[in-house]
Amino acid sequence: MNNIKLLPSLLIFAEVARRQSFTAAAIHLKMSKSAVSQHISRLEDQLGSQLLSRNTRGMTITAIGEKLLFRSELLKDQVELAFNELASAEQTPSGIFSVTFPNILEKNVAIPALKQLTIEFPLIELKIIVTDQALDLINDNLDAAIFAGDLPDSNYRALPLGIQKEIIFATPNYIHKEGMPNKPEDLKKLKWITTNWQKSKNTFYCNKKSIPEQTIELKPFALCNSLPSALEMAKQDMGFVILPEFAACELIKTGQMVQILNNYHGKKWPFYLIHPFQGEKPIHVTRFYQLIKHYFSKA
Repeated sequence: MNNIKLLPSLLIFAEVARRQSFTAAAIHLKMSKSAVSQHISRLEDQLGSQLLSRNTRGMTITAIGEKLLFRSELLKDQVELAFNELASAEQTPSGIFSVTFPNILEKNVAIPALKQLTIEFPLIELKIIVTDQALDLINDNLDAAIFAGDLPDSNYRALPLGIQKEIIFATPNYIHKEGMPNKPEDLKKLKWITTNWQKSKNTFYCNKKSIPEQTIELKPFALCNSLPSALEMAKQDMGFVILPEFAACELIKTGQMVQILNNYHGKKWPFYLIHPFQGEKPIHVTRFYQLIKHYFSKA
């Protein structure tokens, strides 16, 4: 297989899969829809696997397609970055790159992004601060920060990453002992392990639009200054937590935790990459944003 000849098809596949539309991808790429379709068919023939499942209501990405999309998106970003580097004629970035991010993003988002960043820019030295406390870019001498929640007023630039909603979860043992709640009001009977950024008054939104939101006041059983501490207490069957989905995904998959009140979710948290550069960002900061956004969408 001549892999070099497949590179344009990989980039076109990434665009089609991301937009979930041959027509939209063709318009963006300034190609005919038939040409785009031919590239996808050629790629599927070479791989011997179906990447996109077409139907009357649109398309879905197959399991093989999902794996290929992950690599294709990275390839697309690298191609764009290469041309940006040539256009800006900047020197290879070097020196300290200092960044902070919350515990919740450490394992599946920030560290994979930083690993790829150092592969592409080997002269960079990392300075990492993992904390759930908000730091100031200037006062704490930071090049970038990942921030969750409503943005404070500042002169810093904020680039959106995505949104995470809070869910309620605890260990199976704790729920077996205390009983499964049926409505948000029942949470008052359980022990709430909270973090210092959460308030006692919580609003819960039902997935069924006919049921109005419910706001209740919960009394904390334990107050933690970090997410790992709250999670560890919950894993020790000490109570329940209300945290963004990131925190629960792996624990629920492995059976260590179960979701409580599946039809309800709490506050939605927007995530941003913040940087202090008012003009053109350094090329490695641009690339870090691309990587963070990529891994955020996959986490």
